[in-house]
Amino acid sequence: MANFKILIIDDRFKDYSEEKKVLKEIVPEIKTIKNTETERIIREVEDADAVIVNLFPISNKIIEKMKKCRVISRYGVGYDNIDVSSATEAGIWVANVPDYSVEDVSDHALALLMSCVRKIPFKDRSIREGKWNLHDFQPVHRIKNRTMGIVGYGRIAKAFHRKISGLGFARVLVYDPYVSMEEVNKMGGEKVDFNTLLKNSDYISIHVPLNDKTRKMFSWNEFTVIRDRSTIINTSRGNIIDEEALIDALKTGKLECAGLDVFGEEPLPENHPFKEIDNVVLTDHTAYYSEESIKELKEKAAKNVLSVLKYGRPIYPVNEV
Repeated sequence: MANFKILIIDDRFKDYSEEKKVLKEIVPEIKTIKNTETERIIREVEDADAVIVNLFPISNKIIEKMKKCRVISRYGVGYDNIDVSSATEAGIWVANVPDYSVEDVSDHALALLMSCVRKIPFKDRSIREGKWNLHDFQPVHRIKNRTMGIVGYGRIAKAFHRKISGLGFARVLVYDPYVSMEEVNKMGGEKVDFNTLLKNSDYISIHVPLNDKTRKMFSWNEFTVIRDRSTIINTSRGNIIDEEALIDALKTGKLECAGLDVFGEEPLPENHPFKEIDNVVLTDHTAYYSEESIKELKEKAAKNVLSVLKYGRPIYPVNEV
């Protein structure tokens, strides 16, 4: 058995039996560190052969300390907490798990959409307060013959498109500069530019990663262009939306509703304006979650490490070294 040191930086999971099972053929023990122990992390990464990380920022400062590391495997689809360019320069693979929660996130986006359309959370709160006949306060409109806009068209977006296909939308508009028109047409969608999608969509679901191009992709200008009384769903990353601009659009009635699973600051601060707005549906960055998806995530994050240490390349590479 090889004498590798594998380090898990995390404090999210109750145990790491899935990772240990995957990696037992190359290492007898895995070291885990809570992501609050920054100074210890800096010391421990120095001789680690591999790192598995959740949300802890793997900055250039951390990567400079990695003398032996061959792979940084991220628990999740996004990897914006890892300095990928520094890792590449250091000859370290960065890997993620891009396909572990496709069904779960697309389910959640659909649930947020339907909650917004049918005003379920508002009705639930109001009925508990003794109110009834609520349609005068938040009118409900039929989905059939309306237009759905999908921003980003990766695995999750395609699964979401599949799931909404029976709802009777007149059009499904897709904005993704990296996907061909043929691919979109095959699913029954129409590939359009961003402004066309904004102007014509009654509902918009966001499925893009957070990067320099998508940060505050939806801001003051976009909420000026966006169709009046539209609804926006975000299960991607909070900072894709300028929250101040979104709050203004919700309060002024420019938007009918928003369904949000992700936020610029998490957990949501105690006095955040979203908590006082009736036409927004909030969940706790949990779209990825099911018991099945967590098991899959943990196994695949560990398999990235196993693949690098045995064969020299991860299953799901983010970079090339």
